[in-house]
Amino acid sequence: MNRASRPCCAQPQSRSADGSRNRLGLLVVVSFLTWLVPTAKADTTVFAAASLTDVLPALASRYGDQGGKPVRFSFASSSTLARQLENGAQAQLFISADEEWMAYLTRKGLIEESSTANLAGNELALITAADSTLAPAAVSEKSPLLAWLGGGRLALGDPSHVPAGRYAQAALEHLGLWTSVEKHLAPAESVRTALVYVSQGEATLGIVYASDLKRAAGVKLVGMFPADSHPAIVYPAAVIKGVQDPEARKFLAFLLGPEAAPLWREFGFKSP
Repeated sequence: MNRASRPCCAQPQSRSADGSRNRLGLLVVVSFLTWLVPTAKADTTVFAAASLTDVLPALASRYGDQGGKPVRFSFASSSTLARQLENGAQAQLFISADEEWMAYLTRKGLIEESSTANLAGNELALITAADSTLAPAAVSEKSPLLAWLGGGRLALGDPSHVPAGRYAQAALEHLGLWTSVEKHLAPAESVRTALVYVSQGEATLGIVYASDLKRAAGVKLVGMFPADSHPAIVYPAAVIKGVQDPEARKFLAFLLGPEAAPLWREFGFKSP
C-alpha cells in the first residue's frame, strides 16, 4: 500500500516541477514582450519649424490613411528645437526652416547625415492687418517701408536665431531698407508669433512666409519679396542619430514622395 502510494505522490511533484519551469519560461517571454511592445507601438515624434504647424498634421493624417502609424509633433522656432535636441530632448525626426540649424546639429553629431533631404521651399511675404488701408504694392528697393509703418513696428522672427527673421533681414539689407527700419522692429520668437503681432495690431507690418497666409486670419498680403533678395528658403529634414524606429524613416520617405506633393502645394509651399 505504501509502495503504491509513493508513485501516486511522486507524480504531482514532477508536474509541479515541470509547471514551475513552464511558468518561468512564460515569465521570461512576457518580460521580453513587455520590453518590445512599447518600442513597437511608440508614436514617431517630430520636432518641426513653427511655419509647418498647419501642413504637417494634414500630411500625417494622409499618412495614416495609407496605413502609417501615428505621428506626434512639437512646433517651435528651429533654433529652439535644435537647442532642445542638443540638451537631450527625445525625437525621431527634425525638420528645420533653414539649413543653418540642421548644420548646427550635424556638427554636434546629433543628425544622421545620410538621411538629410530638403522637403519643401517657401517665399517671403510682407503683411499688414486685414483692416489696414494700405494697398497691395510691390516690395522693392523703392518701397517706402518707413512711411508704410507710420510710426508703428515691423514684426519678424528674431534675426539673431529665427530662420524667418534671418531671411527677412537678408532681404531688407539686399533692398537697402534695413537701416531705415532697424529701430522699429518687433522681434518675435517664431514666424507664427510675428504673424500674431500683426493680426492683433501690435505691429503695423510683418514679414512672414507665404505659406503662413494660407490659413491666417486677421492679416492680408501687401507684397512678396523678390526671390533673389534673400537665400533660398528650404526645409531640410533628417533622422536623429541613433534612432532605430523604422516608422520615422517611413514617414520621412512619405513626406518626400508623390502622395505628399499636392498637400505641400495646397498649403502654400514650393518644391525645394
